Amino acid sequence: MAVMPPAPPPAPKPNGFHGAVSEFKRRLIEATLTQAGGNRTRAARALGLQRTYLLRLMREFEVRIPPPPGPWRRNNGENGHAAPPEAGMPRSALTSKEKAP
Repeated sequence: MAVMPPAPPPAPKPNGFHGAVSEFKRRLIEATLTQAGGNRTRAARALGLQRTYLLRLMREFEVRIPPPPGPWRRNNGENGHAAPPEAGMPRSALTSKEKAP
C-alpha cells in the first residue's frame, strides 16, 4: 500500500472576526487603489482617510500596488510641476486678456 504525501497546508484563513475585518480592509484598499490607478492621494480621499494613514494601513496589511507613472517622478530632483507660461514673462509683456489680477 502506497503512502500518500501530506496535502499542502490550506491558505491561511482570517482568525475570527478581527481577521475577517483585516482581510476586508486589505481588499478594500487594494480595490480602491486599483480603481484610482495607483494614486494613493485619490484613493485616500475616496476612502475618507488621510493619505498618511492610508500609507500606514498599506504597510500594515502589506498592500503592494505600484505607484502610478507620472511627470512628478523625475530623477533630477524637480517636483514636476510645470510653471504657467506667463511665469517667466514680465507683466508688461502680457496682453490685457492674459494679465493676472
